[in-house]
Amino acid sequence: MTATLVVSNRKGGTGKTTVSVNIAAELAARGQRVLLVDLDTQGHCAVGLGVSVSRSARTAHDLFRSAESTLAGVVVPTSCERLALAPADRLFHHGQGLQDEGILRRAIGEDAIQRDFDVVIIDTPPSLDALLINGLVAADWLLVPFVPHPLAGEGIKQLMRILLKVITESNHELKIAGFLPVMSNDRIRLHRTVGADVSLQFGAFKVLPPVRNDIRLAEAFALGQPVRYTAPSSRAASDFAEIGDIVARRCLGDTAGTA
Repeated sequence: MTATLVVSNRKGGTGKTTVSVNIAAELAARGQRVLLVDLDTQGHCAVGLGVSVSRSARTAHDLFRSAESTLAGVVVPTSCERLALAPADRLFHHGQGLQDEGILRRAIGEDAIQRDFDVVIIDTPPSLDALLINGLVAADWLLVPFVPHPLAGEGIKQLMRILLKVITESNHELKIAGFLPVMSNDRIRLHRTVGADVSLQFGAFKVLPPVRNDIRLAEAFALGQPVRYTAPSSRAASDFAEIGDIVARRCLGDTAGTA
C-alpha cells in the first residue's frame, strides 16, 4: 500500500511548501518512489522543483473539475530521481469544482499510483475548503509545520478542530506524524517559549527537531532544486536530512534511516 503524508497548517506562511518539497526529496533519496501532489494554487512546489507548468498543462486541480480526470494522468517527472509531481493550477479558484471530500483519496487509490509510488506527499492550502479537506481525508499521516510565533498556536488549534472532525467522520486512520518548527532560532526566547507550549499541549515526542533559519533554503527555491542538492553541507540540508529519517521511521516503518 502507498503511504500518504499530508503537510498542513491553517495559518499561511508556515513553510508548508518548503517542507513538502524537501521532505519529498529526502524520502526519494532514501530509495522511496515519491509523488508530490500540490493542492495549493500558488503552485510553488513546481517552482521548488524547477518544473515549468504551462497554462494548458494537466494539473492536480483537474481532479476537482471532472470526475473523468485521473491522478496518474497529471503526473510529471522532476530532475530528482524517484520524485514526481502532480502540479497545481494557479488559475483554479478555491471553492469551485466538485465538492466531494473523497476525490483525492480515490485518485491515490488508482492502480497506477499504487503500482508506481511508495509515498504520496500532499501540500495543502491554508484555506478551509474542499482542497484542504480532501488532503486530510486522503492521508495516513499529518505533518504540521509551524513558525515559532504567537499566532502559531492559533493556526494549530484551528487545524486540530478540523482534524478531529475529519478523524471522527471521514478518516479514522489519520495520525499525527509530528509538529515541525521552521525558521527556528533557539537563541530567540519567543521561539523557545512557543516550542515549549506546543510540546506541552501535544507531547514532546510529537514536536520534531527544528528546521533552522537558513538563507540556503530560499536560494534553493530560486535554483529550482531541494536544498540537499544545492547546499548539501548547509544547516538546512542537515536539518531536513534528520527530519527525513524521522518521517521514514514513523510513517514508512523504515528502520534503516540512511540518506
